Amino acid sequence: MSFESLQIIPSILKSLEEEGYSTPTPIQEQAIPIVLERKDLLGCAQTGTGKTAAFAIPILQILSENKTNEKKRKIRSLILTPTRELAIQIAESFKAYGRHTNLHCTVIFGGVNQNKQTASLTGGTDILIATPGRLLDLMNQGFVRLADIEIFVLDEADRMLDMGFIHDIKRVLKVLPPKRQSLFFSATMPPTILQLAGTILQYPEKVEVTPVSSTAETINQSIYFVDKGNKNALLLHILEDKGIKTALVFTRTKHGADKIVKVLVKNNITAEAIHGNKAQNARQRALSNFKAQTTRVLVATDIAARGIDVDELEYVINFDLPNIAETYVHRIGRTGRAGANGSAYSFCDAEEKEFLRDIEKLISRKIPVVTDHPYPLLNDNVVAEKPSQRGGSGHQRPSFPKKPTQSSSENKGKRPWFERGRK
Repeated sequence: MSFESLQIIPSILKSLEEEGYSTPTPIQEQAIPIVLERKDLLGCAQTGTGKTAAFAIPILQILSENKTNEKKRKIRSLILTPTRELAIQIAESFKAYGRHTNLHCTVIFGGVNQNKQTASLTGGTDILIATPGRLLDLMNQGFVRLADIEIFVLDEADRMLDMGFIHDIKRVLKVLPPKRQSLFFSATMPPTILQLAGTILQYPEKVEVTPVSSTAETINQSIYFVDKGNKNALLLHILEDKGIKTALVFTRTKHGADKIVKVLVKNNITAEAIHGNKAQNARQRALSNFKAQTTRVLVATDIAARGIDVDELEYVINFDLPNIAETYVHRIGRTGRAGANGSAYSFCDAEEKEFLRDIEKLISRKIPVVTDHPYPLLNDNVVAEKPSQRGGSGHQRPSFPKKPTQSSSENKGKRPWFERGRK
């Protein structure tokens, strides 16, 4: 299937061709026609599946085909996303796909001076990509009005809830026009997410691509058993391979990320850290340097995992195994994207073996062990962990209710659950 077969307009097709896109990914193939039909959509998709283009392309097309006669641009589409990095990535995608559409896109996020953002809003914009805190702040100041929203997107919904944004989301929902198209994306679908979806969507179509419990077949996964004190040495050993031009290294803590960078720089390896304690300009500079390959190693915490989108990234290294199994899938999903090959190396000390068991159970496969390395695990004595310390998969994916039919007597006289919470 090609993008032409999805009935994409010429101006967007031209941009896609310039970006090197020829064949839609599975989620794009399924989601784009649904969105173009102006239906609500519930999408279950992890990062690396082409999710952003799955909603950006049809939004650009809908807004292009239904231009308004207003002299000043009004915000017609709102994309709400949890992190600054992800907001910037989405904005870059909209600008790339829509460069020939004459639509204007603005991104707003906290942690930086608001003046440039408010100046862009004052000039008018068609599409607004925002993080919840800055959006509410600028709404309160009168810079943002959402009365003209035609299409609303809630992206990374499970991450939103994990970061405590549920109340901010509800405040935004209250001011959106009831008559709108809504798109809802989440990497996992626990009951809390489905409940939130029910307050936003009306009779949605559902698209589920590459569930969170799966990893791309193109990713070569390996486990290195190593004592905690030898992880730095093992990382340096692996990076002796000159074939590793760039590597994304994940650690559980901000402090740990900074320590790794110091070790690498001391050993003449260009490295930078990206995490929540870094200023926004420092985070963006580090990401830009990594994309340009002037920085060889980018060390990140999980908060940045879904906001890092680097073309043709070949190597991901889990310096620490995550204590939540799904996080492992999100981390290694930074490589092996769009059918490309990638490698994911994971260090596992004695205390992390429980985490490894949870991961292998979730992905339904044993990860190959690398035994031929100079720092094998020697201290395998560890006190058994309490169940509360572990982070298993923990999520069941309940079935999503279907649109009631007129012949169903059970549903007569009742409001569909999708409309609960909607006025």
